[in-house]
Parts: sequence; C-alpha cells; structure tokens
Amino acid sequence: MMNTTCYRLVVCEKPSVARSIAAVLGARERGDGFLSGGGYLVSWCFGHLAELSDADAYDEKYGKWRREDLPILPDSWQYTVARDKQKQMNTLRALMHREDVCEVINACDAGREGELIFRTAYNLNNCRKRVRRLWISSMEDAAILQGFDNLRDGAEYDNLYASALCRSKADWLVGINATRLFSVMYHRTLNVGRVVSPTLALLVQREAEISAFQPESFYTVHLDFNGFSAAGERMKEQVDAERLAGNCNNKNAVVTSIVQTEKTEKAPALYDLTVLQRDANRLLGYTAQQTLDYLQSLYEKKLCTYPRTDSRYLTDDMEGGVNALALCCAGVCGTEPPAAICSGQVCSSKKVSDHHAVVPTMAAGETDLEALPAGEREILRLVSRQVLMAVSAPFVYLETEARLDCGGNAFAAKGKTILNMGWRAYTEKGKQDSTLPELSEGQMLPVSSCAVKEGRTTPPKHFTEDTLLSAMETAGANYRVPTKSNDFEGKGGAAERVSFSPQGGNKRYAACDDAPEDAERRGLGTPATRAAVIEKLVATGFAERRKAKKSVRLVPTEAGVSLITVLPEQLQSPLLTAEWEHRLKEIECGELGADEFLAGICDMVAALVRDAAPVDGAEVLFPSGRPVVGKCPRCGAEVTESKNGYFCERRSCKFGLWRDNRFLAAKKISLTKKMASSLLTQGRAYASGVYSEKTGKTYDAFIVLEDDGARSSYKLDFTK
Repeated sequence: MMNTTCYRLVVCEKPSVARSIAAVLGARERGDGFLSGGGYLVSWCFGHLAELSDADAYDEKYGKWRREDLPILPDSWQYTVARDKQKQMNTLRALMHREDVCEVINACDAGREGELIFRTAYNLNNCRKRVRRLWISSMEDAAILQGFDNLRDGAEYDNLYASALCRSKADWLVGINATRLFSVMYHRTLNVGRVVSPTLALLVQREAEISAFQPESFYTVHLDFNGFSAAGERMKEQVDAERLAGNCNNKNAVVTSIVQTEKTEKAPALYDLTVLQRDANRLLGYTAQQTLDYLQSLYEKKLCTYPRTDSRYLTDDMEGGVNALALCCAGVCGTEPPAAICSGQVCSSKKVSDHHAVVPTMAAGETDLEALPAGEREILRLVSRQVLMAVSAPFVYLETEARLDCGGNAFAAKGKTILNMGWRAYTEKGKQDSTLPELSEGQMLPVSSCAVKEGRTTPPKHFTEDTLLSAMETAGANYRVPTKSNDFEGKGGAAERVSFSPQGGNKRYAACDDAPEDAERRGLGTPATRAAVIEKLVATGFAERRKAKKSVRLVPTEAGVSLITVLPEQLQSPLLTAEWEHRLKEIECGELGADEFLAGICDMVAALVRDAAPVDGAEVLFPSGRPVVGKCPRCGAEVTESKNGYFCERRSCKFGLWRDNRFLAAKKISLTKKMASSLLTQGRAYASGVYSEKTGKTYDAFIVLEDDGARSSYKLDFTK
C-alpha cells in the first residue's frame, strides 16, 4: 500500500527554538537532528550553516596576500560549511529531499539575517519544494499557533533575501579587499570593515577632541537670600566677578519679573534593542553583547518578545492587550501599575518595521523570577519598567523663573514644583521639588551673602558603551537620499568619496509606503550587529575597555589610532554605510536590482585598490616590535633585527644588512647584532677570524660599511 503521509518540514535558526516550536506542533519524537510528529518534521540550523568562502577557495594564489592580485571580485560565489556544522547540513539535505516532505517552512528569525540563513541552506541543498514563511515576534504558544495559521508564501520575501545576500557579498568584497590591501601596504594585519572601521573612527575622533581640549575658567556670582539663591552671568575674569560681588554685598536686590510656565515631559517610548542596550549599560553596567545574550535567552524562554528590533511601538491591533501587559509588568517589578494606563500612546503600526518593540510576554508575570539567572532577571525587570513608564501619564511640573536686579546687574533664580509625577514615578531617580518662596514683582530682598564660584569648561566625555551605541545609531544622520546617480551630499563634501554607481530613484520606498518613521535613522550597523561590532574592535586589539570611577570607557588603542590614520576617509565615513542601507532598503522594496548594487560595490573596490597610496612616514605608526640595532644611514628610521638580517623599518627605504651576504660568507664572518650596531653607529665593526681565500689563514680586521643610497657593500680595513 502506498504511503500517502505528507510532512511539512520546519527549519528553525537554532535547536532551542526548534524544540519550542516542535512542542507546540506536537512533534515530540526524536530523530537524529530533527523532531517529528503531528505531520511535521522540525529541524534546525546552527546560525549560518554555510558562509561565503575565503578568497583562496577561488584560486590557490590568494593564499598569499599580494597587492597585484587585488581586487578579488568573484564571478560566481562559493560557500564553505564549517566542519562542526556539516552533519546538520547533511541532515537538512536528507530531510528536504525526502519524498514524503511536501513543503518547507522557513521558521528562522523573522528578519533579514534569518532569511539569509534559511535560503543559503535551502539553495545549497538544491531543494525545489514549496516554501512557506513563519513570521512571529514571540515564542509564546499562542503566537506560534497564530503564526502557523497565517503562513505566507516564501516568494513574498525574495526581495528581503536579495537585500540580505547583497549585504553579505558587499561586506565580503570590502572586507577581503580592503583588509588585504592595507595589510600589504603597511606590512601588518589590519582588519578593515564597512561598519567596524567607521565605528573605530568615532572612538579615535573623540579621543583626539579630548586631547586637544583646552579648559577655560569662568566665574559666577551667587547671591544668597536666606532661602534661595540667584546666579549672575558667567564672567571670564575673576577680578570682575569679585568686583561685582563686592558691589552687591549687603545691598538689596529687586525682583524685576516672575514667569511661571507649566511644562510637560512625555513618557518615553518602549524599548528597541539599541535603547535597551544603552540603558542596561548605563544602569546595570552590562555590555551590549551581554544584554543581547540575556534578552535572547528570555525570548527563547518565552518571557520576552523578539529582541533584534528597531521599533519602539506596538501595532494598533495590540492596543486591547496593553492593560493586561501593564499589570503583568507591575507584577514583575513588584510595584503598582499606573492609575491610568495610556495604551494608545504605545501603539502605532506606522512606526513598526519588521517587529514591534521589546516587551515582556504574559508568561513573565507567572514565572519564578528568582529562578532566573541574575542578568536575565535584571533585564526582564528593566524591560517591564519601561512598559510602565511608556503607558504612564506625562510628567508635569511648574517652572518658576525669577529675574532680579542688584546694582544694575541681572541675576536669575529657578524653581520647580511637581504637579504630576506621571511616568517619572518609575524612574531610578525621582524628581524632587525645588520651589522658590513666594515672590512678587518690585519686591526688595536683602542680600545676606555673596560668593564667587569658579567653574571650568569640560572636555567631551569618553565614550561608554551607552554613548557609543547612541553615536552608532545616528552616525549617518547627515545622509541625504540621492535624487540621481552619484548625487550624494554629506558633511565635508563626501559625495565623490562615498557614492558609487547603482542607480536609485528619488523615492525611498516605492513599494514601502508604510515604511516606519525610524527608517530615517542612518546608523552604523543594525540593532542586531552593533554589539558584535564593538566586541570585534576589542577582540582585534583596536579598542579596549578601561574602567573609570562610575563607568567603563571605550577607548582606541595605539593600533586603532594608527589604523584610522592611514585609512582613506571613504572607509572611515559613516555616510558609506548610510548609503548602503538606503540601497539595501531599495532592494528590499523592489526598487533596485541586486546586480546593479553589487556592480557599484565592485567599482568602488576596484577604485580603492587602484588609487590607494601609503601615507608618508606611516612606518612609525606600526612598529614591528623587533629589537632595534641602530639608525638607517639613508633615511634615519630605525633598523631592526629579523630572521634574515637587519633592515630599515621604513620599507620604502629598502636598506638592509643581510646575514647571507656573499662577501661576508666568503670571509666566513657571521654578522652578529653587535657588529650590525657598530656598522650603523660607527661605520665599521671589528671582526676576528677573518678567512683568507688566498692563504687559507685567518686574521683580524675591521669591516667597513659603504652605502651609496641605493646599494650597500663592505670592504676590509686593517688600520686600528
């Protein structure tokens, strides 16, 4: 009898997600690399099962890094499966080609990278079966079931896949070629990347601003009125401030005006990933990567919604559940919910992109918080507190500003009276009243004392992970959407430096009229990748975390400063990434072809390889670390010891003292470090046991170095 069973193969991004989905679908029977049951086969990837191959996979000659082999521009792309992932790739291949599998469901993370992970495995396994797409923002059972009830045709996400693939290939083209180019030029391994390099440039620029800052003193006069004080304007000279204080001492001041203004601070929006990472760093001291890891774990435990989001709102259809969500969050935080829950202010479908904001699930209110790891527990409470603030009433206060005159000089005093704490009732530091006494215009007030206070201007602050994430998020804010090819305007006339050939229309979203407002932000990386970028900078030694009193600073190392010094502005500018993201969004929306985009990247890379020239004197930026034996007689740079001899650190100089020099070999002289140092400092070096080819005898002599600027030679000198 013919087997008529038809299975649906569900492919997840990782095993933990697969187990959760399988449990909901009733697929509880364990297989080798998959689960089955209820008409489903549920399997998984381990993130990227296959990645773009390294350059030497295309040609053995690329195993050596040479400038003459650049640019490397593959005609057809190859992939490599890591050895520890090959078994699972084979499992997926077998499942995809089973005769009883009628369709494949892409259940990888609902985003650009998840689409790339699935499609790569699907295509490399030569699968041609129908694809459906699961798109969910929560791992709760109800959300999973609803997602399976609303599966979409996989073809609807072809443009999303094209955008992801273009991003991956473009990063490969820039990373492989730029890294090899600058490594060869400067004889050091210099990792260069589209996002990593401009992020490092932010750190270097900030440190330069701090180093160049010259503090200036200023002085203000403060009048005390037995209950409140008023301050004058800043003064550059201390003597002027002291003169003013002397004139006001024991005098009367008159109230010239009183202005009261009611001010309102709206509640903050919900968390996207970046803002959560910033707050977690500032309040809890967690790195961006730690926060993402904790949040990912909470997501997989069904306690939080999808973490890698750039949206700070919920969709309109979720408004009815906001009250219950707020009650749940109050329970997590161990506090009371707002008296009035303003659900409408956190819902706006127009401001939601692929996923809504990060919020706890209803399951969070029922979980044993103390059973969670400390990091996960703190992040869950932080996310819950943000919900409570976001649905609260505004913070309202009355600001009173009093203007006073004393001896013809103006002074000001400010007070604040809180009218409604609103969302600030949930902040880590609640606002306090700082009221002024009741005053009236024309009122005379005796000055009880005067004081001159000195202040100093302060330099820009070092980046913390909090502030660096903020800078990364808005780094491309000056990017203007181009209206024609190569029409790219930005700070410092960056048009010709950054733009490349792909044509794009003057409308950003032809097929994306519902694009969220947040799409205007042109940052470095994405919420999903920024943490990894920071970690890569630290891991490669270009940046380091340095503990301060109340924070951890991110500062560039000497190697990081050196790298940015030699990189062209094109690779430092965040505007390149801004343009890329614009083009990738056009691909996602069907406005720009993938081939057109990649052709532009290839043109840019080819031009970079053709035009790049070493920065003069850059050798000093990348010291070899080898022992120094003296100064170069040609250029004055350091000569260091290496395996084959003693060579100038400035490679363009090409001066060297070779150990296997024919003259020395014939005389059976071994060129020691001491002798090389003497040759460089005195022009000659003493040698004993010099062999005579004519007599076969040995003798003592001085070896004299002769160098004409192009070639070095030796002769013997027998004078003492």
